[in-house]
Amino acid sequence: MTDKITVGVVGAGAMGRGIVQLFAQAGHPVLCYDAQSGAAAAAVDYVGGMLQRSVDKGRLTVDAFERIRAHVSVAQDLLALAGCGVVIEAIVEDMGVKRDLFRSLESILGDDAVLATNTSSLTVSEIAAGCARPERVAGLHFFNPVPLMKVAEVIAAVRTSPATVHLLKTITEGAGHRAVVTADQPGFLVNHAGRGLYTEGLRVVEEQVAAPADVDDVLRDGMGFRMGPFELLDLTGLDVSSRVMASIYDQFQQEPRFRPSSLVPPRVAAGLFGRKSGEGWYQYDDGKQVRPARRTVPTLNAGQRVWVDSHASQAAELKALAVLAGMAVVNRGSDASLCIVQPWGMDATSMALSLGLDPVRTVALDPVTPFELRRTLMLTAVTAPEVRDLAHALLASDGVPVTLINDSGGFIAQRVMATIVNIAANIVQRGIASVADLEDSVKLGLGYPHGPLAWGDRIGPARILTILRAQHDATGDPRYRASPWLVRRVALGLPLVTTEAVR
Repeated sequence: MTDKITVGVVGAGAMGRGIVQLFAQAGHPVLCYDAQSGAAAAAVDYVGGMLQRSVDKGRLTVDAFERIRAHVSVAQDLLALAGCGVVIEAIVEDMGVKRDLFRSLESILGDDAVLATNTSSLTVSEIAAGCARPERVAGLHFFNPVPLMKVAEVIAAVRTSPATVHLLKTITEGAGHRAVVTADQPGFLVNHAGRGLYTEGLRVVEEQVAAPADVDDVLRDGMGFRMGPFELLDLTGLDVSSRVMASIYDQFQQEPRFRPSSLVPPRVAAGLFGRKSGEGWYQYDDGKQVRPARRTVPTLNAGQRVWVDSHASQAAELKALAVLAGMAVVNRGSDASLCIVQPWGMDATSMALSLGLDPVRTVALDPVTPFELRRTLMLTAVTAPEVRDLAHALLASDGVPVTLINDSGGFIAQRVMATIVNIAANIVQRGIASVADLEDSVKLGLGYPHGPLAWGDRIGPARILTILRAQHDATGDPRYRASPWLVRRVALGLPLVTTEAVR
């Protein structure tokens, strides 16, 4: 039955017309309505144009084009939607307007029809509360561009029935999208899980650990993110992102894990929104990012003596690199010109002191990023300039780029990854989504190379917990307190990705 259900779409903007195209391509009859005269017809024409482009590129046959196009019609008024089995609203993000629309639709549609909202920020339960039958109201949140972003969030409000969730999940997955089910919580699933990248990236810059470009380089090149947090903020617009960050923080009752950065409001006030304003965290020339100058790699002074902590995760690679660069590897730190450590969670200063090393001659290298991609070099609070330059020259001697940062427990990548994994663990702890839906939503909705919990397994759950606890102990900031779900799985020696039921 669901493969022929009639779908109504209210709102003919970018999201609405994308939803029209998606369900028409899946074989559903689709009616498009917009209160603005001519908008629905323009949206239908736009969908036809997008389909014609697919024909021109050989991705769609003429017969398929005509069949899909025949599925789409313009609804002249709301009454024309009376026969729809599902109506999806994609209008302005205004609670009052949405509730008025849903009340009107409820009086028109049949008893079995489902009402869905594409809201990205409003509470679905509040929209549903204005209806006589809130059990048939849910969220169905798509991402732009709808036909290409292969994930949608099915948001179960407090009184949404299982049958409503099942229907929306079925027709969405029948249209080729992964439908992830989430509770009606701030940010739903994708935006909720994505908070850690922004908030911790901003925290690193706040603390003068690194510049925005350095943070982006490490996370993009070293960890495989498509873009770093500051590149993303410039792309989405800091004016928009700042409101989202503040909204999610307030909706979560000012949960410290989602605390916005004090760096943001002054930049918004100054109009530094990003690409659209010509300047944000970066400057732009004709829309193209102007990359800041990078630190010049010093000349390597061969013949120096280096000591590498034997417990370092990449000790073998570091020693081999030193030998290849013409340096002598010594067995005692006291005999070395340069000492290299690889802490998990600790800063370089604390690590040097714990090993009885001279902090002036000590640097740290982040073990979490692959050795061949990008290397993050952390200085102690007193690392000598000549030691810094020697370490930089050595680590860059085989052509791998090096990022220099100031002392910080957890480097850049460790801090950001631990924060992302911790937020994901708490999503599961709270029953907001299943592990499978969480993992897929992040990969498809945010473009991360791995789901957050799978990433935690790759790094090591115990190491993630070590980083969080070290940050919490060093700062006292409750944003770093570990999720009980994470703590228990580490204690039991269990992986984070699991198909077990959460009880």
